[in-house]
Amino acid sequence: MSDYPLEEKTSFDGKKVKVLGPTYEEGKPETPIDWRQKLRNREEMLSYLKTGERYWFSEDWYGSEKRKTKA
Repeated sequence: MSDYPLEEKTSFDGKKVKVLGPTYEEGKPETPIDWRQKLRNREEMLSYLKTGERYWFSEDWYGSEKRKTKA
């Protein structure tokens, strides 16, 4: 645990706590990732896009995103 940077933050109740700091390597990817290369045919592409639309714009969500009341 000593290899990771720790930051001191204030919790909701006002106490000082140590939390894990950033552990990623900074920078940008060397080559862009093209999502189309991962999909084999037109049907898979359409399925991917329809799933994304349902996730962002649908009234009936699934899984952990499901809420009883709208935000």
